[in-house]
Amino acid sequence: MANSRVSEIGLVDGRLVVGGTFRKNLVALNPDTGGNTGYINIAITGQVSGSESKTEVYRFAVNPTGTRLVGVGNFTAVGGQNRQRAFMLNLDATSVAVSPWYYEPLDDACRSTSPTRRAYLDDVDFSPDGSYFVFVSTGYITAQPSQIGTHICDAAARFETADLDPDEPTWINYTGGDTLHSVAVTGAAVYVQGHQRWLNNPQGDDSAGPGAVSRRGIGAIHPTTGLALPWNPPKPAAQGGQDFLATTTGLWVPSDSQKFNSEYHRGIAFVPLP
Repeated sequence: MANSRVSEIGLVDGRLVVGGTFRKNLVALNPDTGGNTGYINIAITGQVSGSESKTEVYRFAVNPTGTRLVGVGNFTAVGGQNRQRAFMLNLDATSVAVSPWYYEPLDDACRSTSPTRRAYLDDVDFSPDGSYFVFVSTGYITAQPSQIGTHICDAAARFETADLDPDEPTWINYTGGDTLHSVAVTGAAVYVQGHQRWLNNPQGDDSAGPGAVSRRGIGAIHPTTGLALPWNPPKPAAQGGQDFLATTTGLWVPSDSQKFNSEYHRGIAFVPLP
């Protein structure tokens, strides 16, 4: 479709799953022919209030066994059910169904009124064992101070895959008003990047609040405690990196930064994992 885009792509159990702003928003293609297999036939509709962009599945992640897909983007319903900003699908051998998983605070806006930040979830990744997944987001700070701890605004948040009706995330790590664009979960750490200046900053409002630690452009979060790990290679950025690639040997870090850990790495760096 003209003026549409592909935003995410992944090979899942022999099918090429593609998300974007095109008519179906999420499809499974034959990787050899490019034809639609019909495996994913779920209507994804609507745009969140205040957004001027198209309906979109912007990012998705699939658990290691290929049985769950979590997607984020700009939509209000999936399969006819209320699903604002995020959804989970059950992936069976021959069919796909909308999971009952949903997190109601995602119905709420963050503080930002910018149309580009209204669909504020920017990325998601599963842990290597598939037991949990982590969202990262834009959106500025929470709309109300009372929403700190439940609302995912300029933050990273962990959810347990088996908990289909969560009251709150397992943890949330806030930046204090700076966007996180991408996340990679390796087991040892939850790596995040964007144009953030801090982590551990729930009270920050474009400032360093109590307990904030400097993590410029990139950081690592302890997967259990949800607090920033000591790893701190400064990576000055304009918008910040939009993606990661975690491999068995290390982490590839693409971004708009000219330097990584005070060394010249224009556009990309490689970090051996612990």
